[in-house]
Amino acid sequence: MGSVSIKEVATRAGVSPGTVSNVLNRPEKVAESTRARVEEAIRDLGFVRHGSASSLRAGHSRTVGLSVIDIGNPFFTDVAAGVEEVASERGYAVILGNSSGDLLKEERNLLVFAEQRVRGVLITPAGANLAKLDQLRERGISVVLVDHPAERADQCSVAVNDITGGSLAVSHLLSGGAERIAYVTGPLTVRPCADRLIGAKRALAAAGRDPGETLEEISVSVMNARSGQQAAEKMIAGGRLPDAVFCANDLLALGMLRGLLQAGVRVPRDISLIGYDDIDFVSASAVSLSSIRQPTHRLGRVATELLLDECDNPGSHAHQQIMFQPELIIRESAP
Repeated sequence: MGSVSIKEVATRAGVSPGTVSNVLNRPEKVAESTRARVEEAIRDLGFVRHGSASSLRAGHSRTVGLSVIDIGNPFFTDVAAGVEEVASERGYAVILGNSSGDLLKEERNLLVFAEQRVRGVLITPAGANLAKLDQLRERGISVVLVDHPAERADQCSVAVNDITGGSLAVSHLLSGGAERIAYVTGPLTVRPCADRLIGAKRALAAAGRDPGETLEEISVSVMNARSGQQAAEKMIAGGRLPDAVFCANDLLALGMLRGLLQAGVRVPRDISLIGYDDIDFVSASAVSLSSIRQPTHRLGRVATELLLDECDNPGSHAHQQIMFQPELIIRESAP
């Protein structure tokens, strides 16, 4: 893949090279519509400043990039700790990018990684379109997917079986007598959210239940405690409460718990509740939360080991798609 110049980006965007330079260095000086046009040209052409693709391929920086969806979620904090641990042991530094689930922000993070000539990138993608990762690989930057299974044999990934996790959660709620279950989830374009829903429906089918009658989906745009509380308030305002709630992560579950308790709904007597990730906070909540545990720290460590092995041995590296199994942790909220 050849080097792309600022002049080529300017021609594609229909602006001057000076405008492209401003977008790169002083974006606040450029009108939003013009900036968006230039950024689109940068993405389309695969432009990387501070060096050509060949220099990237030949570069031997001691840095790796880590892009996560929400660094405010302790799940990703624990993953990052595992990443940093292995990177430090091998003499590497980690550049962290937080996409907040925003595809454009994720693309900007990846561009920064390329500009910094990282040896490799670890990423939990914000969406399903992974073509942008191939552009990194064409520049000689290794990529490993984290908490997202690879669908191709030529790429490494480390993930947890979220279909199994969703099935474990809903099977447990059904065993407790739940007839109507709400699934509170982030965008289904996020692979773990979609897979947990698939698992939930499989558990219902295995129990002879109709998902259309038994399972209600409640979607939120941001998977944090505030969204969980708002989902609880919306559910309560709707009148007819479910018997149980399965949340796609523990932050949503903690917010849901707060909203239910504030409204006088008893957990688990009135509604059983189960989260996902088993972050540290859930065992110390007002009602300790049942959850699906993931080996978060191990995810980060193993992913980084795979990445650095590929960086150091590009000719002999064997791509691996590693899938861990989740574990059901039973506490007070869904005994």
